[in-house]
Amino acid sequence: LQLERQLLLQNLMRERQSAMQIAWTREFLKYFGTFCGLAAVVLTTGAIKRKNPAVLLPILPLSFVFSYHYDMGYGTLVLLRLKKGEAETILDTQSTLLELPKGPLTFEDLEKIRVSQSNSFTEK
Repeated sequence: LQLERQLLLQNLMRERQSAMQIAWTREFLKYFGTFCGLAAVVLTTGAIKRKNPAVLLPILPLSFVFSYHYDMGYGTLVLLRLKKGEAETILDTQSTLLELPKGPLTFEDLEKIRVSQSNSFTEK
C-alpha cells in the first residue's frame, strides 16, 4: 500500500511538473510572439526602405523557435510525443548515458550531507 501511494505521488508530481512546463511555454510564447511580430514589422519595413529582401532573413530562425514553442504550448504536442519516443529509445538502448557522476546516491551519502548541513546550521 505504501509503495502504491509513493508511485501515485510520483506520478502526480510528474504531471504537475509537466503542467508547469506547458504553462511556462505558453507564458513565454506571449512575450516571444510579441517580439517576433514586432521584429517582422521592423524587418519588413527595413527591407522595403532599403529595397533589400536579405534584411528579412532573421525572420526564418525566429519562426522556427516560435513554431516549436507554439506546438509545445498549444499544438498537437507532436513534439512532446517525439521527445517521449526518443526518451524511451535512450532508456532501452543507451542507458549508460543516464548514469550519475560518482554513481547513484546511497543512504550513507544522504546521511553525510544531512549531518554536514545540520552541523553548518548549528554553527551559525
